[in-house]
Amino acid sequence: MTGDRERALLIEAAVGAWRHRRADGGIGTHPAWADLDAAGRVEAYEAARLQRRLEAALDEEGLSSTGRAVLGKIGE
Repeated sequence: MTGDRERALLIEAAVGAWRHRRADGGIGTHPAWADLDAAGRVEAYEAARLQRRLEAALDEEGLSSTGRAVLGKIGE
């Protein structure tokens, strides 16, 4: 990893909602997570917490995109 821009892009990718599905159907971590150092992972975690709170604040039912995804899986 070289430079602040690359680090910021990795954090942004890790914070996003996209996750790959494993062969067993489980949800994996974003590949960018593995490319971050410990401090970058903490920063991504904190950014994700803030993003989910903002999403929930904007949602009429108070749910984040993660909450909606979980409820969607339960309803399948």
